[in-house]
Amino acid sequence: MVNGPTAGDLTAPEAVADRMLAAHGKSFHWARRFLGATAARQATLLYAFCRLLDDIADGDAPGGEVRLRALDARLAGDQAVHAPEAEAFLSFAAEAGIPVSAARDLIAGLIFDQGQVLLQTEAELICYAYQVAGTVGLMMAPILGRSDPHADAFAVDLGIAMQLTNIARDVLEDAHLNRRYLPALWCADVLPEAIRDSALRPDPRIHQTVAEAVKKTLCLAETYYASGLQGLAYLPLRNDAAIAVAACVYRAIGRRLKARKYAWWQGRQVVGTGGKIICSLASLPHIASRNQMRPQHDRHLHHALKGFDSVTALQ
Repeated sequence: MVNGPTAGDLTAPEAVADRMLAAHGKSFHWARRFLGATAARQATLLYAFCRLLDDIADGDAPGGEVRLRALDARLAGDQAVHAPEAEAFLSFAAEAGIPVSAARDLIAGLIFDQGQVLLQTEAELICYAYQVAGTVGLMMAPILGRSDPHADAFAVDLGIAMQLTNIARDVLEDAHLNRRYLPALWCADVLPEAIRDSALRPDPRIHQTVAEAVKKTLCLAETYYASGLQGLAYLPLRNDAAIAVAACVYRAIGRRLKARKYAWWQGRQVVGTGGKIICSLASLPHIASRNQMRPQHDRHLHHALKGFDSVTALQ
């Protein structure tokens, strides 16, 4: 088990990335200790870049969308744009074999988040989950040493599953940001302000309608978890174990919501250290039953993603 590099082993950018992961990515920070040293270091740097983008998107400072578009332009090859963060990422991506197109899809998802968000359909939900998290799975796959590019489709699915868990967990928090990721068709098109109001002054109809949508979101997440976990067979055993632990911790959030009858108005659920230890132990059967046969991906899971070149290239 690797507890992570010591401060003396890290370059300055790596030390900053390590602190960011410890502060904001607690589930993955826990799982990282199971990775090999090189994979842990590169995964931490990727997390830091993704966190930077997220902070720009959600920051209080004006001009977030302008900065995101500048970063995207530089990643697309526009040499006239001055974006040191993009320059650093391009160098890192070349070293680690990360597809830059996935990073651009991530930025597009964050730009979409800049206005009011009111998703309408399950397909829109899957597209959004791909943009802000399936892309991260796609970028993580080469870092984790996947043995075959066929693994990448499964990596996308695991990222989608985790984001669906986030959406189910953060319904109230997102409503305060004027965002509703639950599809209108699942929640009677209830608006963010109505969600906020119902949390303060309970409206049984809204409580139940949104709870049913949360339930559907978590059921959809389970479909993508099942696929994503199958794909871990393409990883070296140690990295398989690390990602299985991270997935188990995220999955536990959804199961806590289910145990509370999807009571979204009670705020976000978290998994403490004790829960993470339990999840680590619960991952052992997955590792013990590791399938030596390489699974085939269910293309239907990516039907909604046909508009993304990074995904269609995986078929």
